[in-house]
Amino acid sequence: MLVQDRAVPKSSKPSQIRTLPTTQPNRFSESKNLDFSIWVSENFYRIISIFVLISTVAAVFFLYSSTDTASFICLQSRTQRAMDSISLPQINWNSVKPITDKTSPYANFRSEQWIVVSVSSYPSDALQKMVKIKGWQVLAIGNSRTPRDWSLKGAIFLSLDTQASLGFRVVDHLPYDSYVRKSVGYLFAIQHGAKKIFDADDRGEVIDNDIRKHFDVELVGEGARQEVILQYKHDNPDRKIVNPYIHFGQRSVWPRGLPLENVGEIGHEEFYTEVFGGKQFIQQGISNGLPDVDSVFYFTRKSGLEAFDIRFDEHAPKVALPQGMMVPVNSFNTIYHSSAFWALMLPVSVSTMASDVLRGYWGQRLLWEIGGYVAVYPPTVHRYDRIEAYPFSDEKDLHLNVGRLIKFLVSWRSNKHRLFEKILELSYAMAEEGFWTVQDLKFTAAWLQDLLAVGYQQPRLMTLELDRPRATIGHGDRKEFIPQRLPSVHLAVEETGTVSSEIGNLIRWRKNFGNVVLIMFCNGPVERTALEWRLLYGRIFKTVVILSAKKNSDLAVEEGQLDHLYKQMPKIFNQFPSADGFLFVEDDTVLNYWNLLQADKAKLWITDKVPMSWSTTTTKENSDWYSKQADMVNKVVSTMPVHFQVNYKEVVKNEQSLIICSSEIFYVPRHFVADFVDLVNQVGQLDIHQKVAVPMFFVSMDSPGNFDSVLSTMVYKQDLPSTNSSSTHYSAQAPAVHPWKVSSEEEFIKLIRIMAEGDPFLMELV
Repeated sequence: MLVQDRAVPKSSKPSQIRTLPTTQPNRFSESKNLDFSIWVSENFYRIISIFVLISTVAAVFFLYSSTDTASFICLQSRTQRAMDSISLPQINWNSVKPITDKTSPYANFRSEQWIVVSVSSYPSDALQKMVKIKGWQVLAIGNSRTPRDWSLKGAIFLSLDTQASLGFRVVDHLPYDSYVRKSVGYLFAIQHGAKKIFDADDRGEVIDNDIRKHFDVELVGEGARQEVILQYKHDNPDRKIVNPYIHFGQRSVWPRGLPLENVGEIGHEEFYTEVFGGKQFIQQGISNGLPDVDSVFYFTRKSGLEAFDIRFDEHAPKVALPQGMMVPVNSFNTIYHSSAFWALMLPVSVSTMASDVLRGYWGQRLLWEIGGYVAVYPPTVHRYDRIEAYPFSDEKDLHLNVGRLIKFLVSWRSNKHRLFEKILELSYAMAEEGFWTVQDLKFTAAWLQDLLAVGYQQPRLMTLELDRPRATIGHGDRKEFIPQRLPSVHLAVEETGTVSSEIGNLIRWRKNFGNVVLIMFCNGPVERTALEWRLLYGRIFKTVVILSAKKNSDLAVEEGQLDHLYKQMPKIFNQFPSADGFLFVEDDTVLNYWNLLQADKAKLWITDKVPMSWSTTTTKENSDWYSKQADMVNKVVSTMPVHFQVNYKEVVKNEQSLIICSSEIFYVPRHFVADFVDLVNQVGQLDIHQKVAVPMFFVSMDSPGNFDSVLSTMVYKQDLPSTNSSSTHYSAQAPAVHPWKVSSEEEFIKLIRIMAEGDPFLMELV
């Protein structure tokens, strides 16, 4: 995409020459100097001829001698197109011969997971850590600036000579001193068994040195996360580009490749939708420290020579892009799955820092043809700012036409029946439009043939959803997420306390519990309280599931029996497979969510340290009911798998002992859900009471010493206090308060007002 491409007039030089005779005489004829006028009239054609000759020579000299020759190149390319139009390469896809590795020392080496980096200097600290990432093979691609003795144990290094010997067609099109030579590395990795390629930068340190922790490395099979993904809403067809940094807490920062006209769009999403995971074939990570920003940001957002150290929200959920909407994608921190390997091609005819961004937009458009999409992930690497930014000229091809490119790509359509034919057709169309040159059209043809030659199978096409009528987004399909607003830089000024503390706290609570499902059992009349409970807790939690002794479809209240409610919980677990955990509470217990932030959501929570709620009794001292419950518990324990049985017997030493827990409040994290379900299945049809089953499950799943003690300081009393003393019974400093009665709207308003001590924003509800 040449910077001056659209600045050249459409008219040709001859037409400019012809206009001069019609305009110049009129101007000269107005002169009042008669002698001069006579002289001009007599020598008019000579004057014009000399003027045109001088102008032409000057213009040609300027175009050739200018330090930035882009104007002349663009004019030359347009003239060439007028004389000889660009032709679409004709390829016989079935006649492409295989290319096998016969020359490199790694001919027999195979790996499914590759990290591809370009290296111009000796191994960086980040690269030395990268080779230690378990299960991933580092492939370093050299260029003309790479030291000849470059070496790193654990990495495969491809020098210029080695690259030339591999037999790939693309080598003939690549510059010697550029990172775009990574295209050779991509082909080499695919040739040697790649299923996933992490496109990386040698100064980006993978956080915790664990790629799987941050990305969805497995999209199918046992290791895949079967979950839905938050997705930008698609109700506005005019919105074609988003700044993902806003979603991750940095609204005043923008990524390289975002059109500058969109930089001022800093508002967060009103709501999101969701999409099923499994087709996020391109996964873009966010970089802490020095994120991928353009030179405009870099040179205008600094007050001195200090290094950038920008942080993003690591807890924000990943977010997907629907068809019709794009996001900048780079070559610093991105995973490509095999279905998108064709999209790894780095253009060669554009400026250095524009190549991967143009590739990203080009690839996103074609990704829609196979039903895939791009997803953006929270911080995955940390890049250190070396305070040596690249010059503006290196990214010149980004800032003039990138907005036009995005509009062009969204509107582009193809009738071809195979993906590679569509890819070639789009590359041809982009060359005709001047986004890149014919050189990249030829490069695309070579790239696609090389892909086939190394054994790559092109994915099947799918129906383009972009042409279907846009579905109406119903209220139930709307998913809320309010991004954090982290300290950042805005014209070299630190952003700190610009958000009110009340809103800031609400965002913090929502961030912490926004993926936790609250399960509430209502003992009171749901007609008067169900909507109020959802209003109160729905602001904080992912969703509020309400159960009661009587079903109410109008209020979305499910039927449940409190004595055996644990048996219904597996069904609720299945409804929210991506939730971080499940918090159960009865409506006679007030939840002070602001005091639960310090709790570990990866641990079990229960009232085991609240004596009035949790106790151990013996059947000898109690009624026949306890004996029957103990007998059923012992029966279940005897059939438990070994890990459950060992855990249980470490706590309950005697078969005559029985743990009783009132179980008004407890929390089950995601990784204990399967254990909870297994234990429910162990109980089967036995009539074990909720107050007996829940503590049995908890001590079987884990040692009480590992439970989080957040509920140990809750206010817990046996009897409901009198009306006069209810205000003293409540404490905003406790994590929860029990008991508390809410059976009407008036009692709910009273509760809201008293809870406002901990959450002042609640007063907006009454």
